[in-house]
Amino acid sequence: MTHDPSLWQRILTRVETLRRAAFDPRPPTDTVAFSIAFIALSAKIAKADGLVTRDEITMFRRIFDIPSNEEANAAKVYNLCRQETTGFEDYARKMARVVQNDPNGREILCDVLDGLFHIAMADGEYHPKEDAYLHEVTRIFDVGEAVYEDLKARHVPDHRDPYRILGVARDADWETIRAARMAFLRDNHPDKLQARGLPEEMIELANARLADVNAAFEDIRADRAVSPDSHARP
Repeated sequence: MTHDPSLWQRILTRVETLRRAAFDPRPPTDTVAFSIAFIALSAKIAKADGLVTRDEITMFRRIFDIPSNEEANAAKVYNLCRQETTGFEDYARKMARVVQNDPNGREILCDVLDGLFHIAMADGEYHPKEDAYLHEVTRIFDVGEAVYEDLKARHVPDHRDPYRILGVARDADWETIRAARMAFLRDNHPDKLQARGLPEEMIELANARLADVNAAFEDIRADRAVSPDSHARP
C-alpha cells in the first residue's frame, strides 16, 4: 500500500530539484510552492544580522507547525534554503509572482511579512539589517509602506503603538475601538487565513496575531480606565 508524500517530503523534493532552477510559479493553493518561498525568506531573515539563533529557529517552528515525524525533513529544508546563494530579494519576487493573479494575493503577502517580523523579533532584538531586509521585502511585495509601519508597531517594542495595531485614531471613541477589535478578530480568524491561501501549517501565525490585537485592546482599555463590561465611551 502506498501513501501520499507529506507536505515536508514534497517541499524537500521541490527544494532539491528547483534550488538552482527557475522558480515555477503556481497558484497560491499549491502549498509546496508557497511554503518553499516562505521557508527561504525565513532562513534569510534569521541570518540577516549575521547569526541564526535558537530562538529564531524556534519561532519559525512555532509559526510553521511541524509534525514531530517531519522534523528531520523540515530541518533539512530550512538548512538547504539557508545555504542557497540566491539573495532574499529573488525569493521575495518569486513569492510575489506566485500570488500575483490571486484576488487575495496582497493579503497573503501581508501574512508572510507578519511571519517574518515574528522571526526577526524572536531573539528580542531588532537589528538594523533586519529592518532593512523587511523594508525591502515590503517594497518588492508592493503592499505599501503603511503595512510595514503597522507591523513595526505590532512587533517592535520601541515602535509599539496599540492604536495603530487596532487601526484606530488616538481620539477614537470607545465604540469605534471595540468595533475595530471585533472586525479584526473576525477578519483574521484562522479559518479566514486558510481560505486566503495560508497553509494549514502556518496557522499559529493567526493565533499570535489575535493575541497581539487583544493585548493592544487591553492596553488601550487600561490607559482609558474603561471597565471590561463597558459599552459606552470612556
